Amino acid sequence: MARTTPDILAIANQKGGVGKTTTAINLAAALVEAGRSVLIIDLDPQGNASTGLGITQELRQKTTYDVLIDGSPLAAAIQTTGIEGLTVAPASRDLTSADIELITRDRRLTLLKSAIATFVTTAPPSDYVLIDCPPSLNLLTLNALVAARGLLVPLQCEFFALEGLSQLLMTVREVRRTANSGLRLTGVVLTMHDSRTRLTQQVEQDARTTLGDLVFQTVIPRNVRLSEAPSYAMPVLQHDSASKGSAAYRALAQELMAADRDPAAAA
Repeated sequence: MARTTPDILAIANQKGGVGKTTTAINLAAALVEAGRSVLIIDLDPQGNASTGLGITQELRQKTTYDVLIDGSPLAAAIQTTGIEGLTVAPASRDLTSADIELITRDRRLTLLKSAIATFVTTAPPSDYVLIDCPPSLNLLTLNALVAARGLLVPLQCEFFALEGLSQLLMTVREVRRTANSGLRLTGVVLTMHDSRTRLTQQVEQDARTTLGDLVFQTVIPRNVRLSEAPSYAMPVLQHDSASKGSAAYRALAQELMAADRDPAAAA
């Protein structure tokens, strides 16, 4: 059953290469497979979430740049994908200059929030809106955090992973204090997990000790099929439904939906 308002989640980490876009695409696909409808809003100038869902540059007549900079309706940018129930508002390289163009704007931190709010009042809402953020704490990411109800953080199992996370969490606290008191940390998902290595074991132990239940039980493994899927412009659940990567994102979707049914579980 569709929501009256969507659950808006920003997927963010200021570090690149942590599996952020991979998580946006494949978590969305797993949620759709579980009967939910999902809109991905691509805020990364690289546009990898758009490409990974088959939206080529030629198809991007309206993008999130037009929404934020020119005030185009979000509905004008949204496109269907090859997966029924999964739509995307694509990004373009023009977003690279968005920080400079937004800096002098009034209400520059609430542009995305306003666009989503207007869209929800004029169209049947998706169950989930997943915002794929750029790998930096810039005005685009801040727009996502102001618009979102929750933050999902992909955390790569590598040295210094938790140090980078601390800066993001400080930003979240500031956003909660000044612009979005309802923002919460939905959870941290460990990515590129290889249980055979001592480093992965140490990062996981440190994360669970530090953050407790905020770390999802599901971990996303290093998986060849997961790495291959973007080159076929599809989620891994379509590329190889039986792969370990597919199983992991299905499990993550189930955890997310269970936490959503019990708000106290991810407070």
